[in-house]
Amino acid sequence: MSEQMIKKLRRHSKRITGLAFSYVLDVLVSSGADAQAIVWNSLSGGWERQRSRYLWIPNEEMRQANLMDTRVQFSQEQTSFLVVCQPKLAIYEAMTLYCVREWNVDGASSPISDATFSCDGRLVYASFLDGAVCIFMAQDLQIRCRISPSAYLPPGDRSRIYPLAVAAHPQKPNQFALGLSVGGVMVFEPLEPEEQWGLPRHH
Repeated sequence: MSEQMIKKLRRHSKRITGLAFSYVLDVLVSSGADAQAIVWNSLSGGWERQRSRYLWIPNEEMRQANLMDTRVQFSQEQTSFLVVCQPKLAIYEAMTLYCVREWNVDGASSPISDATFSCDGRLVYASFLDGAVCIFMAQDLQIRCRISPSAYLPPGDRSRIYPLAVAAHPQKPNQFALGLSVGGVMVFEPLEPEEQWGLPRHH
């Protein structure tokens, strides 16, 4: 089988850190360490830039520390996408690059290390460099539940162990896994199968 590169796409000024296809819109979204998102479409028979925008403005400290990686993931309906970077979470419409909603890290919060949609698209699981995990409602990016590092990390290890990756179960909306800085993986779900994150327990 022969292989062929269709086209080389050049618009980012720094390394690419996120890519996501939408099979509904037939577009590709790229994001990079330049804090820019670009929508590419193939409607004309070859991949062309449709539109682009800067997602956030990094400060000089983040530039020097090389902390500007930006990742993207399409939502379940494939028309909007989640943006994940250290200072914020946001959801953008793919065709217009309009920011529908966003959540910004405040001065009391640790930077975001990773985030992902739940399999049904209703939740966003986000991990932080201080070990915390926040579970957001995707429709408004309001925090439904927060898991403290003390809930799953031993006291002496919290300064050196923190989550760097988060993955949602493909069939169970309330189950997710964390990949830790020391090589371990932890899987989380509510105590009872019928429970949902952040809702009162049924008795």
